[in-house]
Amino acid sequence: MAKYEMKPEYYTGIKFIDEEHEKLFDIASRAYDLLMNEFIPDKYDYIMEVIDELKDYTKYHFDHEEAYMSNIKYRRLLSQKVAHDDFIEKINEYDSEVVDENQKESLLELLEFLTTWLIEHIYKQDKLIADTE
Repeated sequence: MAKYEMKPEYYTGIKFIDEEHEKLFDIASRAYDLLMNEFIPDKYDYIMEVIDELKDYTKYHFDHEEAYMSNIKYRRLLSQKVAHDDFIEKINEYDSEVVDENQKESLLELLEFLTTWLIEHIYKQDKLIADTE
């Protein structure tokens, strides 16, 4: 699994969206570093911190992005909202007891989910927003 970085192909050209996406890549990168850190035997608190930050930040980012799409009368706004809601629902499903008992598996699952999201959603859906400006 490679380090998480915002590559040129992920940029939409919309400054605030790109900056907010960079923050999502940073959070994913922290989760990856946590997975690879062998010096922290009990990672529960750190994992929950990452999950909580994802919950807070994605809500902020999605609201911001959706307001922008609404403003420019983006025709795919509804499908974007559905994808955003699915993401939030998935993050909210993380059960603290399950995370505590299966820390490595929980981190791997979170990273797999984030990888798919960052690639599929940003690269294939968010980039289309800039095309309609």
